[in-house]
Amino acid sequence: MKIAVVGAGSWGTALALVLARKGLRTTLWCRRRELEEEIKETRQNSYYLPQIHIPPQVTPTSDLEEAVRGCQVVVLSVPSQAVRELGRRLKQALPGDILLVNTAKGLEVESLKRLSQVLQEEGWKRIAVLSGPSHAEEVARGLPTTVVTASENLKDAEHVQDIFMEASFRVYTSSDVIGVELGGALKNVIALATGIAEGLGLGDNARAALMTRGIAEMARLGVAMGARATTFAGLSGIGDLIVTCTSRYSRNRRAGILLGQGRSLEEVISSTRMVIEGIRTTVAARSLAHRYGVRMPITEEVYQVLYGGKAPAKSVADLMGRPRTHEMEPGVW
Repeated sequence: MKIAVVGAGSWGTALALVLARKGLRTTLWCRRRELEEEIKETRQNSYYLPQIHIPPQVTPTSDLEEAVRGCQVVVLSVPSQAVRELGRRLKQALPGDILLVNTAKGLEVESLKRLSQVLQEEGWKRIAVLSGPSHAEEVARGLPTTVVTASENLKDAEHVQDIFMEASFRVYTSSDVIGVELGGALKNVIALATGIAEGLGLGDNARAALMTRGIAEMARLGVAMGARATTFAGLSGIGDLIVTCTSRYSRNRRAGILLGQGRSLEEVISSTRMVIEGIRTTVAARSLAHRYGVRMPITEEVYQVLYGGKAPAKSVADLMGRPRTHEMEPGVW
């Protein structure tokens, strides 16, 4: 079997390494020719995954058609706002029965659609998503990781499970595509919130409160959109939330810390060449909350800090001063 990984960022490169460990022929599409040449010459991706050896089973290329030629499965690992464009380009280069595995975690801001919906609009019929607590830096080193793959066709989810599952990378299956996609997207918003609290020096209690109430509002929106609440108690929900809110590798947590320390949004964005998915996802999540009439107070406050010029400390005070309510909501859990 030949598999193409489209996107040579940290996550795409790490997934290519998982496939290489299984002995699968893997091409890795690089957006920049310079990155292709670096990997060929040094067998490293120094910016995204420094000091990680890329074995010869992984063939880098900056030619998209060459990358996917003869592939049975294509793994899409690009920023969420680039999914539509790459999905369209891939559809033109591939036959219709190819399985596409999307690993991006976000929502399309302009349409408010989940990424599998975006890909369906571009003509894809066989789509699976891969999500869960899985920082690329640890996956690349072969540290134990568990993820979940979801598809409307369970056989496709099981196929993805068989392709990726190996000694250090355990894969579960799910049929709840909506829940898995929303969990992977919305947890980035909550990670911004916990980072802001950390930047303000608010301690562990505040972080625990934001994570717990964060998963509640994630599930609240998910159920309104047709997901199963139990999915948010799994790997793509609370699992991914825990690692994104606590890990030193988390770009969203780091961005939140900078915001809490008083940095502007422009300064935070310019502090890294990598995409901070939660910044754009916050806009889409807030719009979806309004569309479905769902209360998402943490998301609202993150939005106000990012785009409304609100002081982070004032957002914390407003969250703490909300009217009293019952913890477990009927119709959600």
